[in-house]
Amino acid sequence: MNRAMLVLVGAIGATLAAGSAAAADGKAVWEKSCNGCHTMMAPKIDDKAAWAPFVKMGAEEVSAVVVKGKGMMPPKGGAASDADVKAAVEYILSQMK
Repeated sequence: MNRAMLVLVGAIGATLAAGSAAAADGKAVWEKSCNGCHTMMAPKIDDKAAWAPFVKMGAEEVSAVVVKGKGMMPPKGGAASDADVKAAVEYILSQMK
């Protein structure tokens, strides 16, 4: 392989690794930014039936709602970035299936 190809392959690998790290971070984001309120407020963390409509909506649509905020939930639910929101949403929806 020539040098340019090696640089490209390395850049793609780094991008994929960063994406995996963000997705793996969903649990940490959930615990830091979401869990406190969802322990006390709907949908509560242990109520799979209450989460069912959100699971049906899917991560993309739920993430869009969270980014904007809804009701008492502030924009991004207190998470730092849109990527954090998506990671946390993907994490919690996977737990509610």
